[in-house]
Amino acid sequence: MNAHEIIKGIEDEQLKAEPPVFHVGDTVKVYGKIKEGNRERIQVFEGIVLKRQGGSNRETFTVRKFSNGVGVEKTWPLHSPNVEKVEVIRFGKVRRAKLNYLRGRTGKSAKVKELVR
Repeated sequence: MNAHEIIKGIEDEQLKAEPPVFHVGDTVKVYGKIKEGNRERIQVFEGIVLKRQGGSNRETFTVRKFSNGVGVEKTWPLHSPNVEKVEVIRFGKVRRAKLNYLRGRTGKSAKVKELVR
């Protein structure tokens, strides 16, 4: 048994049984666990998915929202135990894998068309 197989086995144990299904351009609510001292609470982060990258248990996704007129981005590991759940609010219609162009935009130009299903 070589090192590659051992690492693969460890990574497979860390994967979530049912990872959340969402795509780039979707508006999502990420329920993240936050530890404050000895107590734990869940905080919701709602915004547009800018990108998904990586694979297996290293996969991450970046969500961008506007808070008090300032753009805030947060990158979450998809299979982290600190991500309670990811809830899709709107499905976005985009033709890019990464929406970096949204970073320079505000207001109406920062909108993503909704995908009607």
